[in-house]
Amino acid sequence: MEPWQRAEVPGPVKAVLITKPEVVAALIKRAKRPLFVVGTGSLGGNGEKSPLEYVVRIARAGKVPLVATAHAAVELRKRGVQPAARMAMVEICSRLTDPKWSLHGDGQPHDLVLMLGLGPYYMEWLMGSGLKSFAPHLRTISLNRVYQPHCSWSFPNMSEEEWYKNLEKIAEELER
Repeated sequence: MEPWQRAEVPGPVKAVLITKPEVVAALIKRAKRPLFVVGTGSLGGNGEKSPLEYVVRIARAGKVPLVATAHAAVELRKRGVQPAARMAMVEICSRLTDPKWSLHGDGQPHDLVLMLGLGPYYMEWLMGSGLKSFAPHLRTISLNRVYQPHCSWSFPNMSEEEWYKNLEKIAEELER
């Protein structure tokens, strides 16, 4: 799979493609300290469906704390969901590189980070690159509908309809 950043080369280690969304649910269930980082890109949608609705379902069912950027935090609160933290994307990326940092403040770091809607494509690209290079204790999963080569796992480039079906499968698997 090729990333959308054609001028950049992600290096020899690239994201494993998520071909079965059930794998994501299994990874979330196995994680000891998962974290879901959500940005304003999750606020869109095609009218009927919104990525943010799936974020809420996945986070609740998987018992995954949410860290949201400014606008995403506001929208989550409107839906009755209180994010564990509200931070700028650069700040959360910086904190995640510290192997002793966690939202709980107990020195036990997060081991899995889910990412969705973190601004323009290149912003998540850079966040993934920073985490891949400076946070070897973390596994990362991009749940966006475009391939993110710097994450540990990523969906391939896909249509919006196919993307929603995959997000639905992840939520259903966790809700069982």
